[in-house]
Amino acid sequence: MARRLGLIFLFARRYLVAKKSTQAINVISWIAVGGISIGTFALLLILSVFNGFAGLVLSLYNQFTPDVVIESAEGKSFAMDSSLLLALDKEENVRAVAQVIEDNVLLRYGSNQCLARLKGITDNYTQVSDIAEAKFHGEYLLEDEKKHPFIYMGAGVEQQLQINYDDPFGFVAVYYPKKNAKPSVDPQTAFNVMQVKPSGSFAIQQEFDTRYAFVPLDVMQQLTGNDVRVSSMELSLIEPNQATQTIKRLKQKLGNAYKLSNRYQQNAVLYKVMQSERWAVFAILGFVLLIASFNIIGAVAMLVIEKRKDIGVLKVLGFDNGMIRGVFFAEGWLLALVGYVIGTVLAVVVCSLQQTFGFVKLGGGSFVVDAYPVQMQPVDFVAVFGLVMLIGLVASWLPSKRASAEQLRLA
Repeated sequence: MARRLGLIFLFARRYLVAKKSTQAINVISWIAVGGISIGTFALLLILSVFNGFAGLVLSLYNQFTPDVVIESAEGKSFAMDSSLLLALDKEENVRAVAQVIEDNVLLRYGSNQCLARLKGITDNYTQVSDIAEAKFHGEYLLEDEKKHPFIYMGAGVEQQLQINYDDPFGFVAVYYPKKNAKPSVDPQTAFNVMQVKPSGSFAIQQEFDTRYAFVPLDVMQQLTGNDVRVSSMELSLIEPNQATQTIKRLKQKLGNAYKLSNRYQQNAVLYKVMQSERWAVFAILGFVLLIASFNIIGAVAMLVIEKRKDIGVLKVLGFDNGMIRGVFFAEGWLLALVGYVIGTVLAVVVCSLQQTFGFVKLGGGSFVVDAYPVQMQPVDFVAVFGLVMLIGLVASWLPSKRASAEQLRLA
């Protein structure tokens, strides 16, 4: 079997590099290789750029999103009972746990106001989230030495309120509706109100910047009247890549009273959209490769016509129809392989240059990065290789089948 394959590829390689009597066959062969090369290069390059943007977006989301979130399976809040605290304390992969009370509020600064999602957080919240590192204006500060409360908000919220950090008397009023409030002529009596000083703002991603703000946990406790209940507990893990296993162990201890979510589950829609876009890009450019493979059909078919006499000689030498078919089948496969190798080398070179020097810039100047991000992943190269080889094999099937049907011709 190995000898048969060796002979098949020997003749296939010779036909690939040997000069043909008809120049058109050479031209069509190299056009076929060029088409596969360009298609492979484009597919790998676009997938790498897509990976770069996906990685950038996920890094921004991960800056705001904790490794694991524990929420109530039913209702908006839950009490921190001893079994929950004991399970978290015994879980060796948990590095830090932050308590959170979260709800919608109305923020008012001077004559400006906006709705926001306010999160009351504990002092160790910076251990589970990187919001302090995403500072845009001011500083990350929730309490001073005298325990005066501050508010740290998204850049979009800051712009809506038109915050002036230099104003020593500028306070943000936080309005939260009272429970069982009675109708009154003065609408403000229906709200719990607290005054907090703005300390700074963060800029991560528009979805967070225009919606979220942070205050100390006790501020939200006073506003909501919840002293023992929290909206969620956010966890930072020692080994974030083991979040699934950690959640599984915690669920076994906690039962069904709590809902635990990793980063993928917290941003499930985002991940699904990105995967859908990835498959769409792969399918569209794969179709381009399929069209380019028609040149392989033409090149192998013309080679079969030219090598009719050689086919007769090979049959005299003992080649059966299967080996004849295999020679031209391998010829088309080699054309696709050469195209893949050339396209891959070009893609690696271009992506490496872009990663190092960032030649291709993003326009506008308002992005997190100034050049197109690229990230090469081995799975892309494997997937494109499989696609190209499959297309090459399919494109070679018909002309190679015709070659095995050729009658014996020695003259």
